[in-house]
Amino acid sequence: MADEIILLDFWPSMFGMRVRLALAEKGLKYEYKEEDLRNKSPLLLEMNPVHKKIPVLIHNGKPICESLIIVQYIDEVWHDKSPLLPSDPYQRAQARFWADYVDKKLYELGRKIWSTKGEEQETAKKEFIECLKLLEGELGDKPYFGGEKIGFVDVALVTFSCWFHAYESFGNFSIEAECPKLIAWTKRCMEKESVSSSLEDPHKVHGFVMGMKKKLGIE
Repeated sequence: MADEIILLDFWPSMFGMRVRLALAEKGLKYEYKEEDLRNKSPLLLEMNPVHKKIPVLIHNGKPICESLIIVQYIDEVWHDKSPLLPSDPYQRAQARFWADYVDKKLYELGRKIWSTKGEEQETAKKEFIECLKLLEGELGDKPYFGGEKIGFVDVALVTFSCWFHAYESFGNFSIEAECPKLIAWTKRCMEKESVSSSLEDPHKVHGFVMGMKKKLGIE
């Protein structure tokens, strides 16, 4: 019996894109259901009653929530193809640490870059670049965070790259000028079909953020 896989998602979500990428890396077919976050579906509320957020992976009727937990679940269930987490326990712990670092830092700082002005925005930009430089140091001279192949940290971080254009545009700065090695890494990732097919177009994301700014009355 084939696995029934459903993904509840919202197209510009970098968290949802992580799940799409993990599923693509594993070569899994699934049903994609787009959610309207202002009018959440009964299915989303039933499957994620605690946080009521996307993404939610429904595997044979059972829900798994929170993007990094979903990616780890996908990796454990379909472990025979394209492993994302290392087999060594120490390396696995390190990968989880850096993925968690991305979660704790980048989303909020990125949000501040497009939604604030003046000193608050400048502070957010400075901290954002500091975080990326730290991640650049962790990447080192490896092609990917996972080594020779895309791994857990790559999946956690690369989905933010389609938001970089919006951050740069509204924050008036260049990520490539500050972190050239990291941008070279994003371009390397984008050469992979699994990545390019899972990430949204940066200009489309920019348009979405423009709409958000208008709704929030931020000019």
